[in-house]
Amino acid sequence: MVANHTIISLRQSSQAVSQEQPVHPIIDRLIQGITSGKRASLAESITLVESKHPKKKELARELLNSALRLLKEKELNSTPTFRIGLSGPPGAGKSYFIEKFGKQLTAMGHRVAVLAVDPSSNFTGGSLLGDKTRMADLSRDPNAYIRPSPSSGNLGGVTRTTNEAIVLCEATDYDIILVETVGVGQSEYAVADMVDMFVLLIPPAGGDELQGIKRGIVEMADLTLVTKADGDLMPAARRIQMEYTSAMKFVRRRLPFDIWLPSVFRISSVTGYGMDRAWSKMKQFHERMIDIGEFNKKRREQRKVWMWNHIQDQVLDRFKTHPLISQRLSSIEKRVQEGELTPGWGAEYLIELFTKKL
Repeated sequence: MVANHTIISLRQSSQAVSQEQPVHPIIDRLIQGITSGKRASLAESITLVESKHPKKKELARELLNSALRLLKEKELNSTPTFRIGLSGPPGAGKSYFIEKFGKQLTAMGHRVAVLAVDPSSNFTGGSLLGDKTRMADLSRDPNAYIRPSPSSGNLGGVTRTTNEAIVLCEATDYDIILVETVGVGQSEYAVADMVDMFVLLIPPAGGDELQGIKRGIVEMADLTLVTKADGDLMPAARRIQMEYTSAMKFVRRRLPFDIWLPSVFRISSVTGYGMDRAWSKMKQFHERMIDIGEFNKKRREQRKVWMWNHIQDQVLDRFKTHPLISQRLSSIEKRVQEGELTPGWGAEYLIELFTKKL
């Protein structure tokens, strides 16, 4: 599934795009860098897309339109990229797994992009951004790119621009995209709407420690990996594997049995145990989905879902910055807090203000 490099043709497409309509110099420079596979250009492009500045948002829109055109041609000349969502509870060893797994993939000739969505403080908006430090070896690999992105308080940590970052990574000729989330929560549902395969990583822990894994998350998993299957933890890993394999018989599946049967494997990022088998299963899933047409069907549906996610985000942003809302929001919030207005009544009042013509 190694991507066929079509840099020359992509450059020609970039030039064709620039001939159709005037392109901003910044966009032209970034697109040239992206089509050459430059990580610096990719990093700058994602930063531009993440910006909330109005003028930069206009540039980001132009950049993404150009990137999409390039991807359209690329898809005609190579095997489709593979987007894999990775999640699990704290202590599952997600980052260490991604480091070893990423190195395994680049050794096979793949180009791997890791979008590690980092937790942000709901109070300060700050993020830890430690993923690059925890993946030191992979970050130095010329065929890998790691982008820690603050979650900015979004549910579970999936940023609004993660989907656009995926598009830019693929335009830069990364054929495998790994999306790591901050934990197990609402973010996993958002990740499932932007990846081709959802992989759940669980540690060989006791039942109480695994209660945080919601049933719905287990149902979404196309593959479950029990991590840290080495040394003294091997017996516990075997036990968890058996428990989850048994539990899988009673959960509702995302796909019918005759299309895909989710497996539970043991792996060790330290010894490499089970890593080849896990990748083999992922490849099998990717090929199977392409063969039956489920791959393209899912991606088309995902684009529609993310369009509506952006509509919701942008409407909320415009609502909060509306002049009449800005004037009355604090007083309405206070009256709701004091019990003078019901939350529903307060919301209806603000919506009426929002829909009034200035």
